[in-house]
Amino acid sequence: MKNALIIVSISLVLIGCGSVNQTNDIASKTPIVTEIDLTQVTDDKVPVVINPGRFIQDSIKYFLPKVVQGTYAVSDFGKFVDGFKALDYNGAELAVEKLDTNTWLIANAKQLDKIIYLVNDTYDIENTSESTPFSPSGTNIEPDNFVLNLHGFIGYFDVLKNNQYALEVKAPTEMKRTSALQKVGSETNETGTVTSDKYFANRYFDITDNPMMYGKLDVEEFEVGGIKIVLSVYSPNKVYTAAGIKETVFKMMKAQKAYLGNIDSTPRYDIYLYLAPQTQSSPTGFGALEHHTSTVVVLPEAIPEDALASAMIDVVSHEFFHIVTPLSVHSEDVHYFDYNDPTFSKHLWMYEGVTEYFASVFQVNQGLVEEDEFYTKIMGKIESAGLYDDAMSFTVMSENILNEPYAKNYANVYEKGALIGMCIDILMREESDGNRGILSLMKELSLKYGKNKPFEDDKIIEEITAMTYPSIGEFLKTHVIGDTPINYNEFFEKVGLSMGVKDIETDYVRNGNNIIVGGDQDKGTIFFTDLVKENSFWSDNGVQPFDIIKEVNGTQLTLLNANSILQGTLLWEEGDDVEVKLDRGGKEVILKTILTKSYTKGNALSTVDNPTNEQLALRNAWLKG
Repeated sequence: MKNALIIVSISLVLIGCGSVNQTNDIASKTPIVTEIDLTQVTDDKVPVVINPGRFIQDSIKYFLPKVVQGTYAVSDFGKFVDGFKALDYNGAELAVEKLDTNTWLIANAKQLDKIIYLVNDTYDIENTSESTPFSPSGTNIEPDNFVLNLHGFIGYFDVLKNNQYALEVKAPTEMKRTSALQKVGSETNETGTVTSDKYFANRYFDITDNPMMYGKLDVEEFEVGGIKIVLSVYSPNKVYTAAGIKETVFKMMKAQKAYLGNIDSTPRYDIYLYLAPQTQSSPTGFGALEHHTSTVVVLPEAIPEDALASAMIDVVSHEFFHIVTPLSVHSEDVHYFDYNDPTFSKHLWMYEGVTEYFASVFQVNQGLVEEDEFYTKIMGKIESAGLYDDAMSFTVMSENILNEPYAKNYANVYEKGALIGMCIDILMREESDGNRGILSLMKELSLKYGKNKPFEDDKIIEEITAMTYPSIGEFLKTHVIGDTPINYNEFFEKVGLSMGVKDIETDYVRNGNNIIVGGDQDKGTIFFTDLVKENSFWSDNGVQPFDIIKEVNGTQLTLLNANSILQGTLLWEEGDDVEVKLDRGGKEVILKTILTKSYTKGNALSTVDNPTNEQLALRNAWLKG
């Protein structure tokens, strides 16, 4: 999973299912027949039918996922289910007891014919509820668009976790549809208005691992290094097209394939891009969620073209690199994931951190960005990591990621986690005279394990140490298992770089990572803090600490709309006209100007004077090896 954009606030892979002791139920021998009918939406809810076959057990449990792999947070998809009914073979209702948010107990399972219920989507209520799934793992139900993350619609039975699924999706024939799930046929009704697509899944994992998108989509298909790429774009206001985004994705994935080399991949990869309009019912959890052969991406439709290209490179490359870890290299907690009572691996530093590092370093390695831009990104991660508990053991945090204080430190896996990957990379290059790095380590682990063989969580550090060098083991024990902060200058010195303070470009609501606005809950106002003095744009235009922001470009600013309005400033571009009304001690002050870039003082990474040949050689191996 990857968050793509920072949301300004005044106040974020499953490899297999665990084996179970199944009985000789008739139901366990037949596919679970499932139907999702997109032609019968009522009150923004989609009807679902589940037919498991005949049971010989007295009672069974049916679950919707509490947690889906890759999100590391509670989603509770059961709370979006309404009208849950269990029907017998005569169509009469059976008694059902709802045990918790995601679990239903059916006592007379021998009489069960099918289950029916309605599913509400998650996108519509993101702005009205604090507890909703991360948008790329969520669901959307609109007349012209359906985001079908199937874990939000289809559940599983406690005794049938490994059963096959036969899925039928009914939709208007005119709708475009894309899915990497195996399609086994389709039928169109006599009037030609409704087409039923029939899919097959080997087990519940394949249901959760293969999202779909239906609706007024724009679709482009192309090939990159032997992989068929299917890019599906939903842009409600037709701001963007798949053809317009295709070149960015093609160039990025071609570079990724070149960087990865001979690591096994997939013959097909789907990218589902949902571009959210600026409405109260639109999703705001911008980013992406990985699957084995696809990713779901949610970004704002109002994003400028260059920012969209940058976001697609950052988030889609991150998700694609997950084919290395955890899709190919993962622990038993991942391999035997339990959707409703999950345990978590200690190694988020590897799953998310190393993946995020790959998504950054491959760009400089393949010439997509210059070295200075890469250094800026690394410094940004150091600054961002400083906002979290730097003395927290990463392995302890990972294992307890759903609980506090660890949950609030989760996003650090993309910051310090990536920096951990960087440090290991530099150390391995140093130890091997530039011949080995963290990518080669992950390739070796992929060969040793692979997608069907998990490693033991408590032993992988020892194995990595044995496969590499004592210095790697010491680093991991000290800074990943242990709680000692990393001195990054020690690693930068090895490659002839150093950190120093200079003017760095920033945006209009932050100085680096420090937000320069605050809120007064009692008065309902938003104001600039003392930090505004260090933001060149506002300071040069005479803005003062504690100026209350009344209007931004004609829109009144309140606590209710502050997030969306201030988030919109992240999309401002140099040369735009800007008008801001301020209240300074009861006096109205109007700032009307043309936007210029803004700078603040911050740490920057630069080359040391007179680097040695050894430093230059190691830097070249690190960035270009």
